[in-house]
Amino acid sequence: MAEQQTLATRMRALGEAVELSRGRAPEDVVAAASDVVKRAGERIAISGDHTVVAIAGATGSGKSATFNALTGTQLAKSGVTRPTTSDPMACCWGSELPTKLLDWLDVPRRHLIPTADGPMTNLVLIDLPDHDSTEKAHRMTVDRMVPLVDMLIWIVDPQKYADAALHDGYLKPLAPYADVMVVVLNQADRLAPEQLTKALTDLRALLDREGLAKSPVMAMSALTGMGVKDVRALLETVVRDKTMTAKRFATDVTERANALGATLGDQRLPKLDDAVADELNEALGTASGVPIVERGVLEAWRYRGTLATGWPVLKWLKRFKPDPLKMLKVGFPTLQLPGASAADPGDTTARTSLPKATPVQKAAMDAALRKLIDQATAGLPRGWIDSIRTAARGGERVLADRLDGAIASADLSLKSGTGWWWFVDVLQWLLFAAALTGLVWLALPLAFVFFQLPIALPHVTFWGWPAPTVLVALGVAGGLVLAGISRIGVEIGARFNARAARGILMERIARVTSTDVLAPVQAELDRLAGAREAVKRAR
Repeated sequence: MAEQQTLATRMRALGEAVELSRGRAPEDVVAAASDVVKRAGERIAISGDHTVVAIAGATGSGKSATFNALTGTQLAKSGVTRPTTSDPMACCWGSELPTKLLDWLDVPRRHLIPTADGPMTNLVLIDLPDHDSTEKAHRMTVDRMVPLVDMLIWIVDPQKYADAALHDGYLKPLAPYADVMVVVLNQADRLAPEQLTKALTDLRALLDREGLAKSPVMAMSALTGMGVKDVRALLETVVRDKTMTAKRFATDVTERANALGATLGDQRLPKLDDAVADELNEALGTASGVPIVERGVLEAWRYRGTLATGWPVLKWLKRFKPDPLKMLKVGFPTLQLPGASAADPGDTTARTSLPKATPVQKAAMDAALRKLIDQATAGLPRGWIDSIRTAARGGERVLADRLDGAIASADLSLKSGTGWWWFVDVLQWLLFAAALTGLVWLALPLAFVFFQLPIALPHVTFWGWPAPTVLVALGVAGGLVLAGISRIGVEIGARFNARAARGILMERIARVTSTDVLAPVQAELDRLAGAREAVKRAR
């Protein structure tokens, strides 16, 4: 039970690794690992109490005779009846046939040996077709069954125990499963004792060289019964321990985890460098028109400052010029709809009138993106390089819209200007009123003479100068001087706000970059790390 619980944990880990690696690791490796998880899960769910042992061997090895000797029946055909059917045959010990298990194994020929509580109870012994048969269907059946059974007994004979078809086609590839395989040298009765010893020694050495040191080697004769008792005793031990199924699938999981792990690499995962990200943000900002907006903020602040603090006559003329930011459609965030999120800077409902990126800017942006991708994929397996590249460039088509939306929806806080503008504006209008008063005062005597009105205005002087002249001079000169001094303050504010606007825009650009580029890339790196960790738990 402990073995099954451990196996279940490892299977879940392998299944997790499969899902994380799907579409990134080689398809055949992922499919093989997925098949093991599926197969093991189905097998354990159907029956964890039965032990399935298959007898395999070459033509003339005595495989079927061994099957009959172990079962005490004459169910398996041999001899001149070869080649027999490609369908495997099962002999089951117990109170009833394990129909679901046999259906899952796709074994149509079945025989029950009734046993209530014997040493072979819950054993399913399967006679496979000859693996070297000239019939393709026979070989396909063997290939299909080998991964499904819990234990394999390979029957060899003194003439062909070193046959390349067996060793190269089955035994060598199955070396990791050495602890769930047994090699039986049949027809031992045909050999003299010293010949039998030499044959067993040679066979043992051959298996050891192939990585099958854990596979027992036994001698028997199905014809005379020599060694049959020993093989049955082995089967009884396997049935009693009830660990063979877990061992078999544990090896499957290990092999598939190792194969999958080999495709994931073991080098340290790269970390995204802040400098590279900053370079990408700078390139994206330039391509998106941040410098143009920065210049627009500078000009807009100058424009609005002049309207607020300039001499009334001149700023009245200024009003006929458009606001630079209004021309760019920047700095005037749209009203947020109910339920909408303000956290997303890449609002694609807003649009600017900024010019499209130049070829040079696009090239710089592409170079920065490639640099990021190269850093994120350094030393990684091919499949993961492709997935990271796709993640980084997957939103490239909408990235421009998202960046434009981030700029268009940015609140640059340029609506109200500063408090001193209002104070200067009041002074300017007072000075303008003084100049206007002086002009009217100067014009009134001319009007009286023109209309022949006998009215004489009092002669008022300021500091020895005529009052109207002083009012006009102070109003005009004071307004112009005040406008000039204010221009210095406006310019300082314009430069400050331009820098502030750039900071706001670059922060929004960085958020879009983080969401649309960096986050997907990091997600792929995290996915690879998760796949590696899952493989470790599966091993």
